[in-house]
Amino acid sequence: MEKSIYRDENLVLLRLLRQCRIESGLTQGQFAEALGRPQSFASDIERGLRRLDLIQLRDICRVLGLGLVEFVQRYESELSPKEARE
Repeated sequence: MEKSIYRDENLVLLRLLRQCRIESGLTQGQFAEALGRPQSFASDIERGLRRLDLIQLRDICRVLGLGLVEFVQRYESELSPKEARE
């Protein structure tokens, strides 16, 4: 099994996280501050240098004003068109 960081689904996740941050009106610095982390933390997440666990993803969703389920539904809908082509 290929490592998840090298799969296309990971690129979709990273793109969606950045998109949701921008939609929420937060800069990387503001986003990181709301999480109590340095700005480099937000940058590392968006560049795929930092892996997230479920609890961290839930915290991120809260800061972005999203429910975890809502975020996962958006993620799945982003994947659906790609998976339909395969």
